[in-house]
Amino acid sequence: MKITRVRARVFEWKGETVPPQPHFCTNAMDVLWDRGDAMGSFRFHGWTVVEVETDEGVVGLGNVALAPRVAKTIIDQHLAPLVIGQDPFDYEYLWQRMYRATLAWGRRGIGMAAISGVDIAIWDVMGKALGKPVFKLLGGRTKEKIPCYASKLYHTDRETMQREAQAYLDQGFTAMKMRFGYGPKDGPKGMRENLKSVAAVREVIGEDIDLMADCYMGWNLDYARRMLPKLEPFELRWLEEPVIADDIDGYAELNRMAPMPISGGEHEFTVHGFRQLLEKKAVSVIQYDTNRVGGISVARKINAMAEAFEVPVIPHAGQMHNYHLTMASLASPMSEFFPVHDVEIGNELFYYLFEGDPEPIDGYLDLDETTPGLGLTLNTRHLDRFHIIE
Repeated sequence: MKITRVRARVFEWKGETVPPQPHFCTNAMDVLWDRGDAMGSFRFHGWTVVEVETDEGVVGLGNVALAPRVAKTIIDQHLAPLVIGQDPFDYEYLWQRMYRATLAWGRRGIGMAAISGVDIAIWDVMGKALGKPVFKLLGGRTKEKIPCYASKLYHTDRETMQREAQAYLDQGFTAMKMRFGYGPKDGPKGMRENLKSVAAVREVIGEDIDLMADCYMGWNLDYARRMLPKLEPFELRWLEEPVIADDIDGYAELNRMAPMPISGGEHEFTVHGFRQLLEKKAVSVIQYDTNRVGGISVARKINAMAEAFEVPVIPHAGQMHNYHLTMASLASPMSEFFPVHDVEIGNELFYYLFEGDPEPIDGYLDLDETTPGLGLTLNTRHLDRFHIIE
């Protein structure tokens, strides 16, 4: 079997979106004096869909959710020539070929995200060619079903957040994640608003439900130091991305002093990046995203490394490439699940682009043993709501 074509298409959403709200979610832009939507650069309303085709008619699907037009250019001009004509089962060689050929500019960020999209598609090819789901290629089933947590609860008025939290309880979830709406420039009043929102959610869900909270890089080290003791009474399962991804020493300091685990890794790349996080004890929960970190070929190595350090891996976002890794690894105790809803941040675009994702039942996901590859197909029902760039 040989790879004959790599096709990268950009799908840009042109349908309706939920308008941005103030204090929707803290983020790295919050510390700057700026007008407009601070979350603007963190909304993903376009995706690159990658198709790797072979001479035996097997087609694998991958995706990139960062800077899709740039990702397409990288794939078309730099990555496709490196894998065309090659055996997809030589996946480690192909990954190293893409990585080392682009090392001068592609070892992090959008270059690595583009490599991830091609790598995911190659694993889909292998699963389909063998007639096996990808998790069977990664080690097989390590759990009967995958526990998952509901991940939304963006900051709004407390009554709305409480209704949303109650809805997740009614659906059988035993864990959920909320977002903070205030950061350093909002001062002590913003701190109180953050605490009130956590208290409101905890009031509804009680003490027997896991609650996690996401800062999305919107705090800094000083602000986080001040917030941590105030959050202790709420017994958070983890506090996510309290500082920017490059402040590894800041993560390590917070992880030492925090009354709850500190999580991160959504914006980290490759085994080398995660080796630093683990060796410095910078995080107590790893949250790579497979379509950024380097693809399945890299994520499986991070899982093995994290297992040795006894640090759990709970990948960022739901999506099938993450579910297969979680199913096949003892290092991964649960998955994130983004509820299906109107297009807002952009994570939900996955449901408009692809079909095949499992739906949670009573807080658990399962993967089909008989569906080969990742189990995804392109969703043709919403194509008229996208601007497609070939």
